[in-house]
Parts: sequence; structure tokens; C-alpha cells
Amino acid sequence: MLAPTHNAVRDKENVVRLAGLLDVRSVGDVRQEINHLIDNSEGDVIVDLEALDALDATGLGLLVATHRRTQLLGRQLVLRHPLPSVIRILAVTRLHRILNVERTPLPISA
Repeated sequence: MLAPTHNAVRDKENVVRLAGLLDVRSVGDVRQEINHLIDNSEGDVIVDLEALDALDATGLGLLVATHRRTQLLGRQLVLRHPLPSVIRILAVTRLHRILNVERTPLPISA
């Protein structure tokens, strides 16, 4: 049995947690979940990417469209805790300069 390519879970504090892959097959469901959150909440919209393994151009397009929509509403999209693989994609596409990315702090070693 194949695992789903994505998992979008919304919690109480305007957070959508993504897991797996954000690609052409999963972006429709994720878009619907994020739009529902935007329509039924106030304040910043947080997308937790801690469990997101990878995303394709369609997933990037969803993040950019969500960023634009939240800006038009006077709100902010925050991408929280992306994995290094996702950070690389954002850096290569230079979207890290446009999108608000909260990285996981590196542990301090003695």
C-alpha cells in the first residue's frame, strides 16, 4: 500500500502542517485547506513544513499564490521549519527572498 503524497492538518492557531510531498497530485487538496484557513481565521497564516520532504513547481506556485492572497488581505504567510531539502529549493528559486521563512534554530553544541 502506498502512503499518501501529502498530509495537510490544520490546528487551532492558524497553522497548516504539511507532510510528504507537495506536488501536482496533492496541491489541490492543500490549496483547499489553506484557503479554508484564510477564509475562516484572522492574523498570520502559518504553514509548517517540518514534515514536508519535497515540493515541485506546482507546490511552489501554491506558496507564492498564498503569499499574494494573504498580502492583499493585510496578513502574512509564514513558512515554518522547512527541512534542508525544501530550503534548498526556496534558495535556488530565490523565493526565500520573497517568502517569510522561519527556520529551525540549529542546536548549540559544546
